[in-house]
Amino acid sequence: MTEAILESISDGVFTVDLDWRITYFNQAAAAITGVPKEQAVGQLCSEVFKSNKCERDCPLRQTLRTRTPLINRPGCLIRGDGQRVPISVSTAIMTDEQGRITGGAETFRDLSEIEDLRQQLQGKSSFGSLISSSPAMVRLIQTLPAYAESLSTILIQGETGTGKEVLARALHEASSRAEGPFVAVNCGALPDNLLESELFGYRKGAFTGAERDKPGRFATAEDGTLFLDELGEISPAMQVKLLRVLQEHEYEPLGANHPQKTNARVITATNRDLGVLVSEGKFRLDLFYRINVLMLTMPPLRNRPEDIPVLAEAFLTRFNQRMGKQIRGISEETLDLLAAHSWPGNIRELENVIERSVVVCSSDEILPHHLPGEFSNSPPERKNGAETIRQAREEAERQSILQALFQHRNHRGEAARALGVDKSTLYRRAAALGLELPGQDGRSREK
Repeated sequence: MTEAILESISDGVFTVDLDWRITYFNQAAAAITGVPKEQAVGQLCSEVFKSNKCERDCPLRQTLRTRTPLINRPGCLIRGDGQRVPISVSTAIMTDEQGRITGGAETFRDLSEIEDLRQQLQGKSSFGSLISSSPAMVRLIQTLPAYAESLSTILIQGETGTGKEVLARALHEASSRAEGPFVAVNCGALPDNLLESELFGYRKGAFTGAERDKPGRFATAEDGTLFLDELGEISPAMQVKLLRVLQEHEYEPLGANHPQKTNARVITATNRDLGVLVSEGKFRLDLFYRINVLMLTMPPLRNRPEDIPVLAEAFLTRFNQRMGKQIRGISEETLDLLAAHSWPGNIRELENVIERSVVVCSSDEILPHHLPGEFSNSPPERKNGAETIRQAREEAERQSILQALFQHRNHRGEAARALGVDKSTLYRRAAALGLELPGQDGRSREK
C-alpha cells in the first residue's frame, strides 16, 4: 500500500542504507534524474544524483548525523544528459522496530518550471556570476552546467573584453573542483622563457639566479582549474610543450630530471581565430584539436544590447561602494545612449564608462551629460519601430505573468508563488504594465 502511494506522487523519493546505496527509487525519481529505477537501486546515491551538495553539504548526511529532518532545502542535480535540474529536498531518518537507524529517506521536487518562470519574469538567465537577458547568451548559458561537470579541456573564443575569464571562473565555481584553486595566466603577456617557467616552474640551479625551487602554475592549480588566456599568442615551440601536457598529463619543470604529473583541469581562451592561424601554419592543428574538445563563444556586447542595463547597474553598484557614493540609478535616456553605442571594447569599455560617469556624477542618477564625450546626447532613431530595451523587458514580464496565470487557472496566489513574488507585487506589476487581471480568481472555481 505504501509503495503504491509513493509510486503515484509527482515528487521523487528514494531511500539509502548506511553504506549510502539506494534501496528504493520511485518512478518520479527516475523521471526527474533520467536514471531508470532498476539502474539506480544498488548504486551509491552520489553516482545517481551528481548534485552540487553531494560532496560538501549533503542534506541526508546532515539528517543522519543530527537526527533532524530537513524541509525544502534548495539544490540542483545533473541529469544523465547533462541538464541542470533545480530541486528542493526534504529528508528523514529510517529506523527499525528497536529505534536503531537503518538508513535515510529523501524526497525531492523538480523546480525547473518555477525557475523558468522566475527567470522569464526577471528577463534573465544566470549561471554563477553570469547574468544575461540576451537570447545569444541564454543559449550559451544552457550548455554551461554540463560543461562545468566535465573534466574535458574547454576553448573559449571571443573578442577582447567580452568576459572570457569571468566565464571560465563561473565554470570552475560550478564544477566539482570548486574547492580547489582557480589559477589564471595571460599567455600573451610573457615571452617564451618566462612563460615556460611560469607554467612549469623550475628547480634550484636550473639557471643563474634560480636559488630555490619554484612551483609553476600547473602545480598551484592541482585539484583545481588552470585558465590559459590569449592562447593564440604562444610560439610554436611553446605549443609543442603545452600539447605534451594536455596529452600525457605531465610536464618537466626547468632543471628537473623527471616529469611531474598534473590533474589540473585546463580552460583556454583566445581573441584570435585559431582556425585561421592553423591554416596559416601559425598554430598546430593537433593542439587545436586537443584544446577544442568543448568550445564556447562569448558574443560581443554589440550583439547583446539587452545585457547593457544589467551590466551597467552591476557596475554602478560596485563603483558606488568603492567610491562611497549613493547614485540610485541610470536614466532611461542614458540607457538608450549606451544601447546605441557600438562597444568596440565590449564589457571592459562599458565598465570604464560607468566608472567615469560615477566619478563625475553629483546627482542621484546618471544622466546623458555624465557620459564621455563620444556619446551623443540624442541617440539615433530606432528603425522599423524597434522597441526600446525597457519596452522589451516589460513585454517579457507581461508574457510571464499571463503564462503563470494561465498555468494556475487564474489563481493569483499560486501564480505569484510560481513567479517567486508575493501577491501584492504581482498586482503592482500587473497594474504598472497595464494588465487587467482576470475577473475570476482560480480559488472560486474550487468551491
